[in-house]
Amino acid sequence: MILRLREVSLRLRALTLQLDVLLDKKVTALFGPSGSGKTTVLELVAGLRHPQEGTIELDGRTLANPRQGIFVPPQSRQIGYVPQDLALFPHLTVRQNIVYGFTKRDGPHAKISPEKLCQLLDIERLLDRKPRSLSGGEKQRVAIARALLRSPQLLLFDEPLTSLDQSLKDRIMPYLEIIRDEFAIPMLYVSHSPAELMALCEDVVVLEKGKCVVHGVPDKLFTVTHERIYRLG
Repeated sequence: MILRLREVSLRLRALTLQLDVLLDKKVTALFGPSGSGKTTVLELVAGLRHPQEGTIELDGRTLANPRQGIFVPPQSRQIGYVPQDLALFPHLTVRQNIVYGFTKRDGPHAKISPEKLCQLLDIERLLDRKPRSLSGGEKQRVAIARALLRSPQLLLFDEPLTSLDQSLKDRIMPYLEIIRDEFAIPMLYVSHSPAELMALCEDVVVLEKGKCVVHGVPDKLFTVTHERIYRLG
């Protein structure tokens, strides 16, 4: 996976995002304080926001370039997105939530099926229940399954473990590792936790006030720039 944000700019009320980064690792983290632009980056990549300047490319395909009038809509980007609020439909069962919008696709990830996902994510027994009856960890796994069923070329996570207690975090992390290792789907992963990033990610982009201030390997970053990283987080 090669995700290129080339001189991307977006002016918001609270900050101006300005990024020029090349991301080519299996799992890249976006790290930084609240309000630094992490979720905005995910929304730009997912197609939920339009950049005002610059180019967004995924594996050589231009997803957005305002000067050229290019903007690929979210449903055509083949990108899975798990937002902070999970966005499950409360009136649908788990089964209906998972298969919502599911279509079989060609390509390297077409082998992903609802049955296989439910087994791997251990949600088979939840299929006939509604989201309101699920625990936080169960809801998280359902949201992950729904995103994966789009056979994504890239998977976006916005602080997937933040609202969970430590025991649930410990239970969900192995499922994220399954996505990384068994499905080999690239991820862009937002988190405030250095421990999560050390366990899961190969690359970290540290954001501050909408700009990349550090970019590198997690273990090196969290060792060499320990005090600065923890102040940002």
